[in-house]
Amino acid sequence: MNNGFLYSLDNKRYHTWNYHLQQKFGEKVFKVSLNAGFTCPNIDGTKGVGGCIYCSDAGSGDFAGNPCEDIITQFENVKNQMLKKWPKAKYIPYFQAHTNTYAPVEVLKSKFEPVLALDDVVGLSIATRADVLEDDTVDYLEELSKRTYLIVELGLQSIFDETGKRINRCHTYSEFLDGYNKLAKRGINICPHLIIGLPGETHEMILESVRQTATLKPHAIKLHLLHILKGTPIAKMYENGEIKILTRDEYVDIIVDALEIISEEIIIQRLTGDGARDSLIAPLWSLKKFCVLNEIDKEMKRRNCYQGCKAKY
Repeated sequence: MNNGFLYSLDNKRYHTWNYHLQQKFGEKVFKVSLNAGFTCPNIDGTKGVGGCIYCSDAGSGDFAGNPCEDIITQFENVKNQMLKKWPKAKYIPYFQAHTNTYAPVEVLKSKFEPVLALDDVVGLSIATRADVLEDDTVDYLEELSKRTYLIVELGLQSIFDETGKRINRCHTYSEFLDGYNKLAKRGINICPHLIIGLPGETHEMILESVRQTATLKPHAIKLHLLHILKGTPIAKMYENGEIKILTRDEYVDIIVDALEIISEEIIIQRLTGDGARDSLIAPLWSLKKFCVLNEIDKEMKRRNCYQGCKAKY
């Protein structure tokens, strides 16, 4: 029996990504994660070095394609693996690793256009930073958005600049807003990313980041937990006892609080995260992704709450 929430096909109490894609395309659609070989301005020295303290060498693209392969080969390899789970589906190429607008427009076109031309590709998802959106790049993104289903994913992680400094993000919240508004004024779909459990952040700070992000009225939002991965600066902090990792119950409680203050029209692309088993140090409970999602469902049912039930904007 449906629980009465409008934006769900599977009895969820939040606006699921699956619901949105099914409504828009009338069938199963999944992302194909790719690594186009870009770097980041806080890696190459333009703004900083070392990258964000939680990023692995793969630049948040641990499940993306092999950057040693060309984009089409990557796409086919990742797609064929996904088709084992969903044999009849359409695809959205997802340029996931590092900063995927950090190059001249002609280079971006050489990466994006070949996969857009493939059969059964219905859109494009581009992960980037809000401070790497040159005017000609935004012109190109606007043009793309008029001929395909485009989502630009912006890594924000937190609205607090002290947190940004702590995680070596190398841009301010004001810079994020500048980049966000550049895209929004062109009618481009935006999906900000927020990380739950960053060092030094309280429950209240996390919810304030969610609240401020939601008031921007983005197309979608991603919420995911902090992962401690081998070989990252944050791994040393964790090993030295400088960081407290959330328990599963704490995480579920924060996520449900967050969902209550996000308007129901905003798509929730993600509520947890995947860490590669061989590189994940903590939290190990995150390896059981479906258990986490089930606990979120159970807590929302226990509270008898829905996405947006406490939204005030």
